[in-house]
Amino acid sequence: MSSPRSSADDVIGIDREAVEQWFTTAVPNVSLPLSFSLLAGGRSNLTYRVADAQGRSWVLRRPPAGPLAPGAHSMEREWRILSALEASAVPVPPTTAFCADPEVTGAAFYVMEHVGGTVIDNAKNASLLSHSARHRLGSDIIATLADLHNVDPAVVEQRPVARTRSYVGRQLDLWIRRTAGSRAPRTPEILEVHELLCRAEPPQRWNTLTHGDFRLGNILVAPTGTIEAVLDWELWTVGDPLADLGWLTAWWNIAEDDGWTPRRAASFPSVSELTSRYQQLTDRDTSDLPYYTSFALWRLACIAEGVYERYLSGVMGRPSVPLDVLAARPRELAAAARADLA
Repeated sequence: MSSPRSSADDVIGIDREAVEQWFTTAVPNVSLPLSFSLLAGGRSNLTYRVADAQGRSWVLRRPPAGPLAPGAHSMEREWRILSALEASAVPVPPTTAFCADPEVTGAAFYVMEHVGGTVIDNAKNASLLSHSARHRLGSDIIATLADLHNVDPAVVEQRPVARTRSYVGRQLDLWIRRTAGSRAPRTPEILEVHELLCRAEPPQRWNTLTHGDFRLGNILVAPTGTIEAVLDWELWTVGDPLADLGWLTAWWNIAEDDGWTPRRAASFPSVSELTSRYQQLTDRDTSDLPYYTSFALWRLACIAEGVYERYLSGVMGRPSVPLDVLAARPRELAAAARADLA
C-alpha cells in the first residue's frame, strides 16, 4: 500500500504525485500541478482544498491516517449519500469522482466541487451576518433538516435493512464499543451516563434519513443567511429524526473552542424556537427532545475521547487547542449529558 510522503512540502494523508496522476484520469480538464491544503475543522476525516494551475478548486475527503475502527470512516458511504441527495431539496456539494483504490494515497477518498460560503461556528464569522441574516439562517437550518427527514430513504437504501433495534439503541451499543477499543484512558462518566440512557430510552416513532452531525459547524452559509451546502456526511444513516434535532439543539447551546455559541448571540433563534419550527414543518411530536439532547451530549463525549486519542497518537496533525483541553472534554460533556437527564 502506498504511504503518503512526509516531507515538509507535503500534507498529512496525501501522496502528492499519486493523487495528481489520479486526478488527470478522473477529473476532466485538470491542469497540473495541484496544491493541497488541509482545511480547518474536520477532527475525524481529513478534508483538503485542492487547487489546480488554472485556479479551479475542489474538496478531497479521506479517512485519518493510521489504524481505523472497523466500519468507521467509509468514503463510499459519504459518496453514496451525497450523490443521492444532489436531486433533493437538501443542499450538498456536487460530487466529482470517487477513488476506491487505497494504493493511491493510503485509503479510499472522494472529490467534490468546492462550494462557497462561510461556516458560522465562531463569533468572528457570526459577526459577518446581519441580524436579519442570522434570523434567516435559523429558519433555513430547520427547514433543511426537515427536508432531509422528508427524503425517502429508498433513494439511498434500495433494499431496506431489517433492524431489530432502535436507532438510539444501536448508537448506544456502537459508541460504547468504540470507547472500549480506545487506547486512551476511559472516562468513567461515559460509562455511567450510558447506563442511564439505556434505562430511559423512549420508543422510536419514525425512521428517516439522518445526517448524524447536523450543526452549524457543518454548514456553509451565504451572506444572506441562506444555506449553500450541508457538509460532513460520514455519520449518516436511516434512523430517528429526533436524534438529529437533539444533536442540533445540543450544539446550539454548548460553546465551541473559542466559547461562542448561537444561544449567546443576538438574533439567532432560541432552541425553543428551533424546536417549534421543526414541529410545525414536520408535524412530529418533540416532547422527548430532552432525552435526545442528553444522548447527543453523551455521543459528543465518546467522540471527544476518540479525537483526543487520535491527536495524541499524531495521526490527525497538530490540534487547534492544547491537548489537555482535548483530554478534559469527554468528562465535561458526559457531565452535561447527565445533567440533562435529571
